[in-house]
Amino acid sequence: MKSSPLQSIKRVSTVILGVLAMICVAVLCAFLSLRIAIHGREVAVPNLAGLSDPDAATAAKDLGLNLSVENRFYSPTVAQNHVLSQSPAPGSRVRRGWQVRITESLGPQRVSVPDVTSQTERPASLILKRLQLDVGTVVHLPAPSPAGIVLAQSPPPNSKGLSGPHVALLVSDEEAPAAPPAFVMPSIIGLTAGAASLRLAGAGLHITSAQTPDQLDTAQSTEVTPAVPLPALTGPVTITSQSPPAGHRVTHADTIHVTLSN
Repeated sequence: MKSSPLQSIKRVSTVILGVLAMICVAVLCAFLSLRIAIHGREVAVPNLAGLSDPDAATAAKDLGLNLSVENRFYSPTVAQNHVLSQSPAPGSRVRRGWQVRITESLGPQRVSVPDVTSQTERPASLILKRLQLDVGTVVHLPAPSPAGIVLAQSPPPNSKGLSGPHVALLVSDEEAPAAPPAFVMPSIIGLTAGAASLRLAGAGLHITSAQTPDQLDTAQSTEVTPAVPLPALTGPVTITSQSPPAGHRVTHADTIHVTLSN
């Protein structure tokens, strides 16, 4: 007996629903397996505060964690070479192989900060290291004193109640040569030679060479010093071009060249 079209559709629908159900079950199982695998590699960070360095390292290693000392500070309450604080915080869940950073206690401050000012940088560093102090930030400052001399330190000598063993140094450096004063070149085109000289003299500048159009053709120039007047030319003498041009940066050492009209 042949099945009706409706029965065929029902059978196909049943098969499709079964396949979909199997796919959903497979995806759910894969998700759960992945979640279990991920969380299976996670551990809770132990509380290391107050433990000695070896004990803290053992506690971390037993859980597959790595330990690193990030800072060292003085503490009147935590013994030397014991853990002051940690990151991540105790109880945090991390993967195995995670790095746990700790701050180590140096115990109460027992060392007095020495005076290393007036020392050169290397001897100052050695003095601090002999007292188990660390050289902190070193800043170089141009100064008239010889280069490499400690000008100041922080904390200052004989300081008490320090938080850490770091001593920052301010060290002299060679002074950079002073830059010559600079001016903006004014426009002197159209002025007479005398008026141009007066305008430039206000900034301590002077015309160092001048040429006439005829001299430009023969590539000859008349050199002029501040004490020697410009060449006396017949008729009105005005400036028709200048070098450097107006608006350029000039100093007293720069040469100023002009072309004069006949």
